Amino acid sequence: MDERPETELISIPATPRVSTPEILTPSGQRSPRPASKEAKSSNAWTPTSLISPRFLSPIGTPMKRVLINMKGYLEDVGHLTKLNPQDAWLPITESRNGNAHYAAFHNLNAGVGFQALVLPVAFAYLGWSWGILSLTIAYVWQLYTLWILVQLHEAVPGKRYNRYVELAQAAFGERLGVWLALFPTVYLSAGTATALILIGGETMKLFFQIVCGPMCTSNPLTTVEWYLVFTSLSIVLSQLPNLNSIAGLSLIGAVTAITYSTMVWVLSVSQQRPPSISYEPLSLPSSSSSAFLVMNALGIVAFSFRGHNLALEIQATMPSTFKHPARVPMWRGAKVAYFFIAMCLFPIAIGGFWAYGNLMPSGGILGALYAFHSHDISRGILALTFLLVVFNCLSSFQIYSMPAFDSFEAGYTSRTNRPCSIWVRSGFRVFYGFISFFIGVALPFLSSLAGLLGGLTLPVTFAYPCFMWVLIKQPTKYSFNWYFNWILGWLGVGFSLAFSIGGIWSMVNDGLKLKFFNSN
Repeated sequence: MDERPETELISIPATPRVSTPEILTPSGQRSPRPASKEAKSSNAWTPTSLISPRFLSPIGTPMKRVLINMKGYLEDVGHLTKLNPQDAWLPITESRNGNAHYAAFHNLNAGVGFQALVLPVAFAYLGWSWGILSLTIAYVWQLYTLWILVQLHEAVPGKRYNRYVELAQAAFGERLGVWLALFPTVYLSAGTATALILIGGETMKLFFQIVCGPMCTSNPLTTVEWYLVFTSLSIVLSQLPNLNSIAGLSLIGAVTAITYSTMVWVLSVSQQRPPSISYEPLSLPSSSSSAFLVMNALGIVAFSFRGHNLALEIQATMPSTFKHPARVPMWRGAKVAYFFIAMCLFPIAIGGFWAYGNLMPSGGILGALYAFHSHDISRGILALTFLLVVFNCLSSFQIYSMPAFDSFEAGYTSRTNRPCSIWVRSGFRVFYGFISFFIGVALPFLSSLAGLLGGLTLPVTFAYPCFMWVLIKQPTKYSFNWYFNWILGWLGVGFSLAFSIGGIWSMVNDGLKLKFFNSN
């Protein structure tokens, strides 16, 4: 596939205006500015508009051949967009030399990780039938909405929606799009970073205990101190400037995720199951409390598919031309990534529940493996598994934090009209890392936090793309496509409300339990 740099041409609006100068990014690739409002119409003028059969008919053959060749060249070199200098200063659009391999690395790193380790907790509340059914439906549903986002990235010729919020604004309007999409996407980035600090810090603590063993005489660090160690390492790695620059980290995250996911469920099912294991779904005496637990469990399932807030951003790192649109390598990489994601999520959920049943701790299968089989498995294998989890969490922290970094720097550059210096950029990332750390210390309930995250951010994955497809593509009213997307969208909104209530109830319940135990 041709990977040459994308060359952009400035569209000429209907009324004279000063064009924006062309800006080169540090990687040498040009970053296009979203097309103006005049170009939103399919009838907007472009340099190839006049090169049509009707226009060429009175022209002689030599001139006609020249103009046709010119049209082919213009279509080949790229989209006719108006350049935005700010795009060349921001982490997501600073570099546009991505490809299908980068897309696979990023999607896999974003799509599988610590959230897979919590899936058996959801099965403990849902049971076999509802657990497998809900996981299968969620997988197929999110794969369809991912395809929608890939197609809508360049839904308007000559315009690329480089961020989720930009696409939401195009579909829902300038103000409503920001209100609907900005909070869940930023919350998803910050919430995922917080959850990564929790699981990464706790895993580092367990790794130290395994390596140190009974011969260790030093005073061990507390859990909060391990959170701080993980946060510090994440901040150091976050100094990489843009989304393409962390492709190597995403590859490491993808490889480690596949490796430890396989190791965790294989080690769990290969050991003898606890004698008091049961596969009956956990429930509470009151029916309302049990319903809240089920809603929280479904929120955990929804949170397992949380990478859609990064799909447009990943696709924005690729060059795109009329003949070679970015959606082709993006979808190719996404299909490979989600094949491996399925190979990780389903075995962990099914194998973990089979191995531990309703004895699954709230921290997930990794905690169960350590609690039940720490003396049955080689210390080296156990330590390697935990170390791979730490590496994956460090890698995932980078890609999920990138939209937040982009938002910080966009606010700064729009006010100052100049790129962030290295000190300003580092300051934003240090601030973000420690804010996530303090939130993690205040809310140390991973399974409850996962359910709440899944509920609040569910529309980003399951609902908004369906609405966007109807509003932008405008399928025939009352057709199957029209009904199908509206129904899926509103179902996603309803599930979001229910799962959020279940997550909040679970967090409050866990907080009361912790307060009770501390008082005693």
